[in-house]
Amino acid sequence: MRLAGLLRTAFCPALVATAIYWAGPMAASEIPTPSKPLAEAYQDLEQGEADKALGLLGAQPTSGTDAPLASNLVCRVRYTLEQWDAAISACEQAVELAGNDSDYHLWLGRALGEKAARASFLTAYSLAKRTRVEFEQAVELDRRNAEALADLGDFYRQAPGVLGGGIDKARAVAIELDKVDVPRAEKLRGQIAEQQNDYAAAEAEYKMATGSGPEQATGWVSLAGFYARRQRFDDMESAVHNIVGTQAHDKPGGVALYDGAGLLIETRRNLALAAQMLEDYLSGSAKSEEAPAFIAHMRLARLKRQLGDPVAAGREQAAAQAMAHEYNPAQDEKTHR
Repeated sequence: MRLAGLLRTAFCPALVATAIYWAGPMAASEIPTPSKPLAEAYQDLEQGEADKALGLLGAQPTSGTDAPLASNLVCRVRYTLEQWDAAISACEQAVELAGNDSDYHLWLGRALGEKAARASFLTAYSLAKRTRVEFEQAVELDRRNAEALADLGDFYRQAPGVLGGGIDKARAVAIELDKVDVPRAEKLRGQIAEQQNDYAAAEAEYKMATGSGPEQATGWVSLAGFYARRQRFDDMESAVHNIVGTQAHDKPGGVALYDGAGLLIETRRNLALAAQMLEDYLSGSAKSEEAPAFIAHMRLARLKRQLGDPVAAGREQAAAQAMAHEYNPAQDEKTHR
C-alpha cells in the first residue's frame, strides 16, 4: 500500500475527535477569557457556520493575547472546509505564537496529516514525519490530552517504522489512554487487533466501548464501522440502529448520528434511515465541528435526490451554500456517492 493511502485511513476527519482548550496546559487561574468575537467564532464553528466564523476571525488582530487562539480557530474552520494548505498555515501561526499549547500542536498535526493523505509519495513522507512530531509534542505538553494520545496512537498503528510508527508504540499509547479515556483506549486496542487480523479480539474491544456514558454512541459507530469493513452489513445496520437509539443531546451523540449516516451512505444501505439521522442531527442542539453541518446538508441533499425529493434536495443544497460558500464538495461526493 502506498503511504498516502495508509495515511488516508489514519486521518479520516469523520473519525477524528475534537474539542477546544482555550489555553492548553495552563492552570485554570491562568486561562484568559476569550474575547466576545472569538467566543462567537467558536460557536459558529460548532454550528457549521464557516462563513460567519471566518468573517469574525478576519477582523482579529495578528498579535496580542487573542492572536494564537484566533489563528487556531481559523485553522479549524479551514480544516472543516478541507482547505488543508490554509489550515496548515493558520495552525503554524498559532504554534509560533504559543508553542506551549498542546492543542495547537495537535491541530497542526491533524492538518498536516490530511494533506499527507492526498499528497504524492515523497511529499506524503515528509508531511507524515512532521505529523508525528506535532502529535508527539502535543502529548509531551499535556500527558492527559486524550485526543492527542488517541491521534498519536492511531498514527503509530498505521505508520511504518521508517516514519516512527509501530504496533508496540500504539499499544503503549493505549495504556496511557486507559488513565484518561477508557473508551478511546478500547477503540485503539480494537483497531490494533483488527490490523493484526485478530477479528474476534477487535470485535470484543469495540463492543466494550459501547458500554455506557456519554461516549456510548461513539462506541456504536466504531463497532458499526468494524462490521462494515468485515462486510457484515446486517450487523452494521443493527449497530447503527443502536446509535439512533441513544439520541444523546450531547456532542458525541450528535457526531454519532452524522457518522452513522455516513456508514449507511458509503455501504448503500437503508438510505431513508441515513436521511433521517442527518435530519435529526441538523435539527438537534448538539452540532459539532467534528460533523460540519454544511456537509450534513450537502449529504442530505444528495440523499433527497436519490429518494425522489428534488425540492427538499434543493433546499438542503441552498442551506449548505449559505453556511460555507467556499466548500468544494467534490471529495465528499467521491467518498459518499
